[in-house]
Amino acid sequence: MPKMKSVKGAVKRFKVKKNGQIKRGTAFRSHILTKQDAKTRRKQNAPKVVAKADEKNIKDMIN
Repeated sequence: MPKMKSVKGAVKRFKVKKNGQIKRGTAFRSHILTKQDAKTRRKQNAPKVVAKADEKNIKDMIN
């Protein structure tokens, strides 16, 4: 049986932490940030984790 290929787009977007959670980026961070208030921009800098319901699908795509 051949090995499953990983989804390269998912590999670039997600990282698995030591405790098994999956780190992700946040949306609306690329450009035109002047329209956002400072509180929103500050909150987008905080680390984000994928929801529990999506973890299995993402781990299948990564591995």
